[in-house]
Amino acid sequence: MEKTNISTIDEYIGSFSSPLRELLEQIRDHIRRLVPEAKETISYGMPTFKTTENLVHFAAYDHHIGFYPTPSGIQAFQEEINRYRWAKGSVQFPLTEPMPFDLIERMVTYRVNEARAKFAAKKKNSK
Repeated sequence: MEKTNISTIDEYIGSFSSPLRELLEQIRDHIRRLVPEAKETISYGMPTFKTTENLVHFAAYDHHIGFYPTPSGIQAFQEEINRYRWAKGSVQFPLTEPMPFDLIERMVTYRVNEARAKFAAKKKNSK
């Protein structure tokens, strides 16, 4: 399946073979459990979870999973992600190591709380 034609997370995950497909499903399940109200979509060609704003994106590559919790999510966990390759808004989790689901969950929770606070502040300021 050509990734440019993908419009759902199911299609995205289904375009990979095992065991990568199962790993992507596990990441998705962890996020769903934490944010059941989030809308699942494809944004920037990647699985994306969104509430009042994009919370996190993730994507599979040849040698790693790219996880995109926005620059604030990276900054908040700087000490913990230093062992990985990272950039302003992303971190790379190597496929040769166990997936750090605990860290992913904490990053997602951070982003949910951040988005809720932004939304509440915006709502308060619009009154």
